[in-house]
Amino acid sequence: MSGRREYLTIRDLCEELEISRDTFYRWRSTGRAPLCTKLPNGELRICRDDFESWLHNHKEAA
Repeated sequence: MSGRREYLTIRDLCEELEISRDTFYRWRSTGRAPLCTKLPNGELRICRDDFESWLHNHKEAA
C-alpha cells in the first residue's frame, strides 16, 4: 500500500450515495456535505477518508 489518498469527484460521490448533484450542492450550501478540497481549477474533490468519517457520523441508532 502506497499510503496515497483516494479522492472522489462530485460525480463519484453522487453515484455512490445515489443522490443528484443538486442534492449535493444543497447539502454543501447548508454545511451538511462532507468536507471538500477545492482544486486550483475550481473543481471539488472529497477525500475518501473524510467521506467515510462523514458517513460514520451520520449513522442513526436502531
